Amino acid sequence: MASALGSGDLSPAMSEPDESVSGMETPTAPDNGDEEHAVIAHFQLAAGGFGDADQREQVYEAEEVMAAATEEAGVGEVDGNEFGGGEVVLYAYGPDADALFKVMEPTLRSLPFRPAHVVLRRGDTESRIDL
Repeated sequence: MASALGSGDLSPAMSEPDESVSGMETPTAPDNGDEEHAVIAHFQLAAGGFGDADQREQVYEAEEVMAAATEEAGVGEVDGNEFGGGEVVLYAYGPDADALFKVMEPTLRSLPFRPAHVVLRRGDTESRIDL
């Protein structure tokens, strides 16, 4: 088979991997730099202070479900909670707040405490979603 150059044989660069190229780093998708995105969910508890034992248990169970789901999806991690002042705040972090929220959303919406909202933090910007 003749090559396009008319030499009769294939150029070594076309038939064998070029070592100068194979030693290059594989390009990766652009990242968000050092920006860490966050999903911060706020729930008003029925009882003041730290809520009652049943409310805390529901939150702990939801956290376990979300932690497993975010790990399985590879979108980030659930980082814990903060009880006080009649509310609970749940924290999760990852490289993409929207992807993280998409995995967490069904469980967050299943918690019965209202009013509730989620803050999606994308670097220096935030948006709020009412649950």
